[in-house]
Amino acid sequence: MHIIPRRMDGLRLLLGSEINILDTQGTLDMDEAYIDRLDLRIAGIHSICWQGGTRTQNTDGMIAAIEHPKMHIISHPADGTAELDFEALVLAAKRAHTLLEVNNHSLAPIRHFTKARENNLELLRQCKRHDVPLILGSDAHITFQIAQYDRVLELVHEVQFPTELIMNYWPEQFFDYLDISR
Repeated sequence: MHIIPRRMDGLRLLLGSEINILDTQGTLDMDEAYIDRLDLRIAGIHSICWQGGTRTQNTDGMIAAIEHPKMHIISHPADGTAELDFEALVLAAKRAHTLLEVNNHSLAPIRHFTKARENNLELLRQCKRHDVPLILGSDAHITFQIAQYDRVLELVHEVQFPTELIMNYWPEQFFDYLDISR
């Protein structure tokens, strides 16, 4: 990572990684020494390596990741991989200044995440209710999916989610909220 420029063609590059949350204790699959090297830290649950439990245990593990002092974003918590208490996550995210992501690709029919729509609506409602900012993610798995938000924006409109709480629209607020130095 030390050879990658931090600015390129007038754009600031944030070097980051999506780190797996492994279990209900919030164990991450990346050593702290590597986490320290990242500009942007994202953690998420993925079925291939997730060792879950009850709704309460899953929520506790996710909250432990949210409260990790170096974590910036929790990826796709509402995709349905783990049963979670979304109000508890939103309140933890608010306290920790960690953003929760509403993910477009999780809503794609090909993904077969049957609870993703319902869960993401609940996440949006809880963020709106508690005045908690979030971030929209395309979760592009191929180049033509980059910045594709069609499914997410449908939910945003359905909930009448305030644009001032969507950090994608406000880069300066994004950096300030996550305390990422410029």
